[in-house]
Amino acid sequence: MTTILDDHPELRERLHELYRHLHQNPELSMQEHETAALIEERMGALGYDVFRCGGTGVVATLVNGDGPVIGFRADTDALPLQEDTGLEYASTARGALPDGTEVPVMHACGHDTHITAAIGAATLLVQNRDSWAGTVVFLFQPGEETAAGAAAMLADGLWDKAPHPEVIYGQHVWPGVTGSIDVTPGPAMSYSDAWKVTVKGRGGHGSQPENTIDPVVLAAYMIVRIQSLISREVAPLKSAVITIATMHAGLKENIIPPTAEFTVNMRNLDADVREHLLAGLRRIITAEAMASNAPEPQIEELYTFPLLINDEEETARVIEVLRGALGDDKVSEKPAVMGSEDFGALPDALGVPGVYWFFGGMPQDVVDSDEPTPSNHSPFFGPVMEPTLSTGTAAAYAVLMSRLGKNASA
Repeated sequence: MTTILDDHPELRERLHELYRHLHQNPELSMQEHETAALIEERMGALGYDVFRCGGTGVVATLVNGDGPVIGFRADTDALPLQEDTGLEYASTARGALPDGTEVPVMHACGHDTHITAAIGAATLLVQNRDSWAGTVVFLFQPGEETAAGAAAMLADGLWDKAPHPEVIYGQHVWPGVTGSIDVTPGPAMSYSDAWKVTVKGRGGHGSQPENTIDPVVLAAYMIVRIQSLISREVAPLKSAVITIATMHAGLKENIIPPTAEFTVNMRNLDADVREHLLAGLRRIITAEAMASNAPEPQIEELYTFPLLINDEEETARVIEVLRGALGDDKVSEKPAVMGSEDFGALPDALGVPGVYWFFGGMPQDVVDSDEPTPSNHSPFFGPVMEPTLSTGTAAAYAVLMSRLGKNASA
C-alpha cells in the first residue's frame, strides 16, 4: 500500500515523532492544556489562524482564496487507564478525575492518532496550496470521551467565531486492519446515555441485618433486573445494549453501608427504543427501592451522546474519493456500530452534512489471531504507526482536496 506520504518521507518522520510525544503525554477530558498548546504551536507555525474555543479546544483556519469552506474535526482527550501495551513510548502519565482521584492516563482510544493525522493533512494543504482554493477549518475538539467537548465549543460561540463550513468530516482509528477504511452511510454510531445511581438504605452491623435496609442487596436486584430490559422489552431486531461497569459500596465486610452506587451506560440506534429504555431504567430503579422499603434512589444523568448520522449522499461521494486515493480493496461499507461520538453536534449546529469514517490500526496477523484483537478503551490498544498514520493522513487530505481542489466537484 502506498499513500501520499511516500512522497514526503521527512513529513512522515516528523509525524512519527509527534505521535510518540502525544502518546507519552496524554491528558484527561477537558484537561488537555499541554496538548492544546502543542496544537496551537504546530498549526500556527504552518500559517493557520489559531484560537482557543471551549477551554482546551483549538480552531485552526487557513484561507486560500475564494472557494468552499470545509471543516475537519479531530478529538484530543485520553482515558483514565493504565497502559499495558509494552510500547517503548508507552504512557506513564498521571491525572486527576473531577473528584480529585489520581489515576493513570492513556490514549486508549487513539485520539493521539487523530491529532497526528489532522496535522499531517494540514501540512500537506500548506505544501500544496497552489492546487486548491477555499477555506479549511480544523477543529481540535477536547472532551469527546465525556460528551463535553463539542458542547463546550458550541457554547463558547464556535460558529460565531469561525467560518461556517458547508460540510464537516472526521475519522477514528479502531481495531481494523491497518491501511483499511470503513464507512457507514446513514446512522453510523449509537445514542449513549450514562447515569450514576445512588441507592439509599439504612446502615448497621452485619450481624443485625433486620435493623438495616441493605443497599448492596438492593443494588444487586436493580442491576440484574435492568438487564431484562434488553431481553424482554426490546424487539430482537432492534439494537440496544446496557452496561453496568462500576459498583461501589461499603468499607468493611461486617458493616452494612448506608448507600451503594453504580453507573449505567445505555446505547441504541432508535429514538423510540431510547425513550422506552430510559423510562424503563427509572421504573425499575424506583420500583426495586419501593419493594425493599428503601428511600427513593438518587439518579444523576452523567452525559448523553447523540445519534451520529452520516449524510448518505455525501458519504457515497466520500467513499469514491477514498477508494480513488487508497484503492478499492481498502475501503468498505460497514453496518452501524454501538460506539458513540459527539462529532455530530458540530455539523448539526449548522444544519450541514457530516461524514465520519474509521481507519484500521492493527496488523493483519493480530486481527486474524485466535486471541481477541485489542479494542479501543483497552489497556492493550496500541495502533501500529504504519501504515496507520499514513492512511489517516492520506484519507483526511484526499477528502478535503476533493472539495477544495481546483479540479474538485462538490
